[in-house]
Amino acid sequence: NAFVGLTNLGATCYVNTFLQMWFLNLELRQALYLCPSTCSEHTAGEGVPKDKDYEPQTICEHLQYLFALLQNSKRRYIDPSGFVKALGLDTGQQQDAQEFSKLFMSLLEDTLSKQKNPDVRNIVQKQFCGEYAYVTVCNQCGRESKLVSKFYELELNIQGHKQLTDCITEFLKEEKLEGDNRYFCETCQSKQNATRKIRLLSLPCTLNLQLMRFVFDRQTGHKKKLNTYIGFSELLDMEPFMEQKSGVYVYELSAVLIHRGVSAYSGHYIAHVKDPQTGEWYKFNDEDIEKMEGKKLQLGIEEDLAEPSKSQTRKPKCGKGTHCSRNAYMLVYRLQTREKSLTVEVPAFLQELVERDNCKFEEWCNEMAEMRKQSVARGKIKHEEVKELYQRLPAEAGSPYDFISLEWLQKWLDESTPPKPIDNTACLCSHGKLHPDKICIMKRISEYVADFFYRRYGGGPRLNVKALCKDCVVERCRILRLKNQLNEDYKTVTNLLKITVKGNDGFWVGKASLRSWRQLALEQLNEQDEDAEHSNGKMNGNAQNKDELSEEKREEEEELNFNEDIVCPHGDLCISENERRVVSKEAWKKLKQYFPKAPEFPNNKECCSQCKILEREGEENEALHKMMASEQKTSLQNLFHDKCRPCLGSWPQETDELYIVSQFFVEEWRKFVRRPTRCSPVSSVGNSALLCPHGGLMFTYASMTKEDSKLIALIWPSEWERIQKLFVVDHVIKITRTEAAGADPESALYTSEPKLCPECREGLLCQQQRDLREYTQATIYIHKVVDNKKVMKDAAPELNVSSSEAEEEREEHKPEGEQDPDFNQTNGGAKRQKISHQNYITYQKQGIRRSTRHRKVRGEKALLVSANQTLKELKIQIMHAFSVAPFDQNLSIDGKILSDDTATLGSLGVIPESVILLKADEPLADYAAMDDVMQ
Repeated sequence: NAFVGLTNLGATCYVNTFLQMWFLNLELRQALYLCPSTCSEHTAGEGVPKDKDYEPQTICEHLQYLFALLQNSKRRYIDPSGFVKALGLDTGQQQDAQEFSKLFMSLLEDTLSKQKNPDVRNIVQKQFCGEYAYVTVCNQCGRESKLVSKFYELELNIQGHKQLTDCITEFLKEEKLEGDNRYFCETCQSKQNATRKIRLLSLPCTLNLQLMRFVFDRQTGHKKKLNTYIGFSELLDMEPFMEQKSGVYVYELSAVLIHRGVSAYSGHYIAHVKDPQTGEWYKFNDEDIEKMEGKKLQLGIEEDLAEPSKSQTRKPKCGKGTHCSRNAYMLVYRLQTREKSLTVEVPAFLQELVERDNCKFEEWCNEMAEMRKQSVARGKIKHEEVKELYQRLPAEAGSPYDFISLEWLQKWLDESTPPKPIDNTACLCSHGKLHPDKICIMKRISEYVADFFYRRYGGGPRLNVKALCKDCVVERCRILRLKNQLNEDYKTVTNLLKITVKGNDGFWVGKASLRSWRQLALEQLNEQDEDAEHSNGKMNGNAQNKDELSEEKREEEEELNFNEDIVCPHGDLCISENERRVVSKEAWKKLKQYFPKAPEFPNNKECCSQCKILEREGEENEALHKMMASEQKTSLQNLFHDKCRPCLGSWPQETDELYIVSQFFVEEWRKFVRRPTRCSPVSSVGNSALLCPHGGLMFTYASMTKEDSKLIALIWPSEWERIQKLFVVDHVIKITRTEAAGADPESALYTSEPKLCPECREGLLCQQQRDLREYTQATIYIHKVVDNKKVMKDAAPELNVSSSEAEEEREEHKPEGEQDPDFNQTNGGAKRQKISHQNYITYQKQGIRRSTRHRKVRGEKALLVSANQTLKELKIQIMHAFSVAPFDQNLSIDGKILSDDTATLGSLGVIPESVILLKADEPLADYAAMDDVMQ
């Protein structure tokens, strides 16, 4: 090919497509070559020393060097990592290609603007910069105002369009400014209806048309790709779209940038670019460059690579000189001219660097060729060696032979490099000879070939015809005979177990041991083989670690041996007859042959006397616990059933004293009363958990009526007397009413024994606040606020609504279809019961406990958050839950506005079970602004 490819560094294919497109812009390439270098050696006319690598210092120098390599390098592809690193791009993350193009052009223009040569300084404006004007016309007075602006590319909306010209027409169409969007006319000095449109004033030599394929999807909160087919011609006449019709405005297609893939966040970028000198089309795909047949652009293959979808429209037919694509995201047109294309020469300084790189590449190619030549030579030698020995490898009958490792022999046949010395140690037994079980991983070869191998490669030990270990073969035969005998004995024992044993002639055997005795016997036989393997490993220098062996030995000792399942902890016969059965003497004799060390218990053997005593004591303890539970339940029946409990919020009139115990004690005591045989009895009342180290009370009267009520249990004086008789009390905690309440219940005075410890109470509150701000995966609630008073009252009953507002609410009737979609109003006319202070007191008198857990209401959703999460991350979660964009969210908690997106939820005072109010603004028409939020 006439062109050089670019290496994809991970996810930099989008950069490669733009580099190839800019390289084939000859005017831009020539201007970059004219940029002076900052290299001191080049400036002095000395050239870069051969022992020093050239390192570009600026973006222009990086582009110069890249373009010089793309023009004259002998490599098939080059590495652009220096250029990518200079831009600070993440090679592992695919960026927005269209945004990259804009930012790089802006950077290049800013860099070149400092050059003295006007042809270099103004190249970006000459090649890519055009002008258009925003024209606004007042409908009242007809005044026309213009705002002239430069552009480097036109961003065209493709939704709802099929042709490129339709997209340009929509871009230039007239827009009406009416209603809230009216225009302030300086002549009329008031807001007036007006029209606004864009007029093209001048066009650049290279016209970049961005097709907006990647748009924001409001439903998912992410970008999506539009797979709309757009038709475009090879010749584009822009005269109908210009304000001034005089001039040459015919453009010819020079590049098409393609995105292959269905997602906006992944896929692959390629470029179809036209060679300005020959007019031929090339497809640039990172390292691979393909020349199109003839001189025509071919996009059909690229369109077929996208994943098909059932909802996708069929590809429209294209006429001569036209194309259509659903993957093209940028079209580049060049102004048609009859002038011959430029001939761009690489400067001598850069050409020297390119030739130096070509020399390195040629040296590398020569090295590779030499290495290949040597590899071929070694392969021929090895081939001759294998050819000579392979025929004589098998040992003939009656001839001497050797055993050799099959693994080593395979490496000798497969690898071109010489194998390591022969190693047969892994096949030796504990006696230093060939293990019979390792025959399968050995190969029997002739003595002639074995002599050649050991003479050439060395190693050992040699295993000849006498190497097979006779002792191991004898042991293996013995174990095989025992296994065969075991099968016969298993059948015999099974038949003997069917015979009923009479009198005291039998023996006790564990049922679990009887079920698995055959498996246990097999394991014993296998252990003998494993012991031999361990000793073999030690001899060969591959012994297992002593700690591993000792650990295995301990595990084996922990496993129960035969008949040990009926041995009690005292080493005698267990008392449970369900775990054992009697077998005959004949059956026991057979079993004893395999387990000579098994514990033996004749049929007339008495059970363990110590176990009998413990069993009787256990039965007595169970009876005692049942009696204790019954007595305690009778004495404290209301406490057990949680009935008729006193309440600090509505102090009972019949007493001025109440006692306190920890709620933990009450719960543990209830568990014992419910299950006295399973739970341990509670013998003491531990109130020390409610006191500080100084012996003072940790809770105030107000806190015990609210958040700390779940930690304590209130006790009537009569119950306290019974508790003191039944349990050991470490600390007495009592609350006394010192002054009776008048008309107002809150006017009563209370004291506690022991007194409150203010210092420790303050420390406890500080610790609780710290715990509330250090949490992970906690639940909070987002409540969406609407203007409808009824919805707000139903959704948040804690909001104060006056009686007059309630009367107005009963008279209002909301029309259908105006409810917020996040609220479910189909409650069947059911009314929420209002809980007043008087009703609360009534509930408490009746002993009814109300749950303090947060109850979700309509228009409210629960989210899982962490304290170190930022407010911006919470807004993203809210967007997915309520379909409200982050910039449309107004959040508040306890009357405080949450506005700092970078602050953490912990620092903003958001604690578990918090309720955050969400007020949504009207959504914007331009959803593309959400891109910044998502990024």
